Parts: sequence; C-alpha cells; structure tokens
Amino acid sequence: MKKETEQSFIVYLSTYPPRKCGIATFTQDLSMAVDKVSKFMSKSKIIAMNNGKCYDYSDDVIFQINDKNTQHYREAAKLINEDEKIKLVNIQHEFKIFGSDYGENLLIFLEEVMKPVITTFHSIFPAPSEKRKNIIRAIAKKSKYLIVMNELAIEILRNDYELKDSEIVVIPHGIHDVPYEPNEKLKNGLGYNDRILLTSFGFLRGGRERQSSGRGYEYVLDALPAVFKQFPEVLYLIIGITHPKYLESEGERYRNSLENKVKELKLESNVKFVNEYVSLNKLFQYLEATDIYISSSLNPQQITSGTLIYAMGCGCAVISTPFLHAKEIVTQERGLLLDDFKKPELFSNAIIQLLSNNVLRNEMMKNAYSFTRKMTWSNVALSYIDLFNRL
Repeated sequence: MKKETEQSFIVYLSTYPPRKCGIATFTQDLSMAVDKVSKFMSKSKIIAMNNGKCYDYSDDVIFQINDKNTQHYREAAKLINEDEKIKLVNIQHEFKIFGSDYGENLLIFLEEVMKPVITTFHSIFPAPSEKRKNIIRAIAKKSKYLIVMNELAIEILRNDYELKDSEIVVIPHGIHDVPYEPNEKLKNGLGYNDRILLTSFGFLRGGRERQSSGRGYEYVLDALPAVFKQFPEVLYLIIGITHPKYLESEGERYRNSLENKVKELKLESNVKFVNEYVSLNKLFQYLEATDIYISSSLNPQQITSGTLIYAMGCGCAVISTPFLHAKEIVTQERGLLLDDFKKPELFSNAIIQLLSNNVLRNEMMKNAYSFTRKMTWSNVALSYIDLFNRL
C-alpha cells in the first residue's frame, strides 16, 4: 500500500454541495463512488465553482472559484500545476456554472492548466451558434477525452461541432442502487396507501420561448381533471424547491402560478406540492411509492435528464415529453413517450391508459428498473476509473 505522502489525487472542477445544484449532487455522488470502488490510492478532491455566495464546504474542497473572477481560474490552474500529487482534472461542464450563458471563463483555466483534462458534458446543444460551437471546440482541444451520457450526444458533437469520435466516450448518468419492491409498502410508509401516486420532481422553473428549461407542470395540471373523472383517488406530487437562480430573478412566480391553477381547476385534493430540497433517502421513498412518473420538460433539445434516470432507476413507469434524452431511453417497454409538448390531452390520455392497465404498468416498472442496472454509481465509477487509468 502506498504511503500517505505518495497518495495521488483526481481533481473535479464543478459545483459542489451544499450548493443546491444538480451538477453539484452529481459530482459528489461520482467522487464518492470513485473513491469507494477504486483499487488504487488516487482520491478525489474538488475545486468548487461559486456564484458569489459563501458555502460551508467539506475538506474535500481544496479551492474555490468565483465564477466571474477570471483571476481565480488562473490561481486554480496554478495550484494544480504545482501539486505533483494531482494527476488529472475532470471538469463537470454545464455552461452557466462558469459565470455566463456560454461559460467562456472556463477557457482561461484550460489555457493555463498543464495536467491532463477530461471533460464531462451535461448539456450539448444541437445546431449551436458560432460562439457556442467555438467554445466547445476549444474545450475539446484542451481535453484528452470528452465524456457524454448517451449516444445521441456523440452524434451531435460529430455532426454539429465536427469533433472526432475517438475523443468521445459514453458513460451514462449515475443512479443510486435502490432495491426493487412493490410500491404499496412504500405508500404505506408515506401515508398514501389509499392513493394512486403520480410524481414529478426537480427544481421548479418556468419556461422560456426558446430552448426552454421549464418543467411544464402547468400542462400536466391541465390534464388532470379528465384523469380524476375516472380515477378520483389519484394524487399528483410535485417535489422540489424553486431553482435558486430563478428564485433570485423572479421569486416564486412560477410556483404561485401553479398553485393558482390548482385552485382554478379545483384540484386541491388531488395535487400536493412538496416544497423541499429533499434528501436522497426521502426522494427514493417518494419514487419507489410512485405509480407513474411524469417527465414534462419543455426543452426538446435536452440531452440529459438526471430526474428521469433517477425515476426509472427506482422502478417507475414513466410518461415523458419527447426531448432528446427521453427519445433514447423511454421505449414502449418502459413507458410512454408523448408525440409533442404543451399538450394536456396527451398527458391525460397516457395517464388513463397506464392506470387502466395494471399488467402493462407493472411490466414497464420492472423493465425500467432492469434497464438502469448498468447505470448504478458503482458501475459508472468503474467506467470513469478505466478512463482515468488511460492517462
């Protein structure tokens, strides 16, 4: 066994808990999984991306970058270059965590860092603007490998960004390994033993006209009156707080609009808002108790959905709008893929179809769970370690 003085480190450049951010949670899960299954003495350290706020980080965070402070990017690169124990850097990339919509500040870091870099893309936009295309190509030039989470992303990077396949590796989004068991037991634990549970979760945010990142819950709510006529025992759970950035700019406007719609449609007995940033254990309780998970994203170009994968990993039958990631993984054996966005009648028809056929729904639940076994964090960590070992 190596001595402590000989220990080497992998540095992840990313947001990190306690910051409330999906990329932060992903990075924590990934780094912990890599450390757990690693056969060698390399351990994980974090350079945390901040958004002007102070966070009480764990000791794993060795440096903090204020996303708009260009000097911080240079200082982070210098720290990495001068520490012989740091062997490589894994960047968890999402455009807006680097201080702007296009995240060009990251290029300052990449120009100065001398250790090998692997970049994981959480979002890839088809038909990019020239500016976005140039930034992605610059990131690719400075990275030994690019990691994407599905095959569709490879096609987009090849065709729209003109990148070589040899530089790109597919490693799926990780999920926690939860046991598969009948959801009636979990319903009892939550106090919903007499209800049919529909569930959606994630940060609340309203939609935009172009490349909307909105959740689209308003269209699900419009679909529910038709569902309740046949299944009055249905309860729709909307789990999650308002996205911190959206909360700063627009407050609770979107949540208020949803709550007003619930009142207008007289759905108070059939819709519940769980306004919490729930723990993983609590989230798994909700998902394992769910009869149908509803993924209503409004962004047709969304290439990765951690919420959808989490739901399938908990054995949920799913109904989803046809964004890119859903098109790849929501097959007729695992759920129902809708034909369009913003169409309440499509949601109501799909929900009624699955609630009317328990055999079909149960088969979809089992198939979704089986499909996601290769995505458990232990398996994803092994894939990352294999790539790290190449460098």
